[in-house]
Amino acid sequence: MLVHVAEWLEAYHSGFRVFQYLTLRAILGVLTALIFSFIVGPFLIRRLSQYQIGQQVRDDGPSSHLVKAGTPTMGGALILVAIAMSTLLWSDLTNRYVWIVLLTTLAFGVIGGVDDYLKLRFGNSQGLRARSKYFWQSVAALLAAVILFVTAQEAVETTLIMPFLKDVSWQLGLLFIPLTYFVIVGSSNAVNLTDGLDGLAINPTVLVGGALGVFAYASGNFYFATYLGIPFVPGVGEVVVFCGALVGAGLGFLWFNAYPAQVFMGDVGALALGAALGVLAVVTRQELVLFIMAGVFVMETVSVILQVASYKLTGRRIFRMAPLHHHFELKGWPEPRVIVRFWIITVILVLIGLASLKIR
Repeated sequence: MLVHVAEWLEAYHSGFRVFQYLTLRAILGVLTALIFSFIVGPFLIRRLSQYQIGQQVRDDGPSSHLVKAGTPTMGGALILVAIAMSTLLWSDLTNRYVWIVLLTTLAFGVIGGVDDYLKLRFGNSQGLRARSKYFWQSVAALLAAVILFVTAQEAVETTLIMPFLKDVSWQLGLLFIPLTYFVIVGSSNAVNLTDGLDGLAINPTVLVGGALGVFAYASGNFYFATYLGIPFVPGVGEVVVFCGALVGAGLGFLWFNAYPAQVFMGDVGALALGAALGVLAVVTRQELVLFIMAGVFVMETVSVILQVASYKLTGRRIFRMAPLHHHFELKGWPEPRVIVRFWIITVILVLIGLASLKIR
């Protein structure tokens, strides 16, 4: 919004032209979301505590988690408001990618918010029925996929790009829709499964979101894209402001979510942030790179799938408990050790993903 105001003010002073630079607006997006989180965070935590909006702990979870019961939850609402406000302030609101990414994120946030509300309303950790949650996630993801497909203006927007291999790609056609659907829904649920320890999910989200911002900036710039040998996607560079807002909001939330957490994000944050990473990967044409950089989320999801499949087929469990972070807890790892080591793994995987910009 402010970029349009700055355009009007350019007629009176050329200095306002600086707000046309994406890098500046991305930085301002980070700072705006971060400062907003710092200011509003303590107030939100007090309110959540006042209204007894506390975490419901799984009965079958590690016994060390019983002390977390009652910790304020639904703090992900702070992240979403910070992202939305910062994006609307500093983005070019005529850009379709900005609206698709933002509205998809908020739609998944609403689904997660309803889930959190039902958990609190009925005093258990179940929330929305799995079938209902999956249905509404599917609706939101398919709507985003169809809109992206219908509004695509260049062939590259529906082409699957192979990282690390030069000039290897496949035009997806209608297959773009199911791929986009699975990326968004899969990413959303993967982050949600990972959100089980203090700060475990939010920092990898920030790291991956920031890296996707680099891809967005490079893919949206013809000269950078040509030099690096990555697909040039006209207009996608604008979502770097959204990525900046995600990074700022995420770091602001981590300030309060770091061990021992003062607040949890809840499904309102986890489902939304996962969907945000998925749709960002789609619009920047980096679905396969997301699979690499979000390796921690992938491991957590695969651990659940393997555990369920093994138990149903053989009656035996592969892990002491799934998702994977609980397995290490039950092996005796202190919670902070699990968290920090998963963060380190994410840093390594994000660097590998970023290397695909040049190694081709």
